[in-house]
Amino acid sequence: MRVRRQHVLLGGLLLFFAGVQFRMVESFTLSERSSEFITAQLGDRSGIQPQTLWQNLSPRKVVTPPRWLGLALMSAGSVLTLKSLSMKNDG
Repeated sequence: MRVRRQHVLLGGLLLFFAGVQFRMVESFTLSERSSEFITAQLGDRSGIQPQTLWQNLSPRKVVTPPRWLGLALMSAGSVLTLKSLSMKNDG
């Protein structure tokens, strides 16, 4: 399958809007299932386990993306979008 103009345009727009989304949020809270998966893969690095009544409840992980990630995605998306506008339309 050849990469056509509309494919590059769609990829560029998706990257650009994903970058905008990363710039608008401060952090993501993962679900319990994904938090358990991350804990199983990376291990628990918090070190402190609070002794509370809710010991059986697994804490949800909070992911804070770096500030540069949104700008990088927006830059790559805008370059791809502009590139698609300069490509020849093959049909």
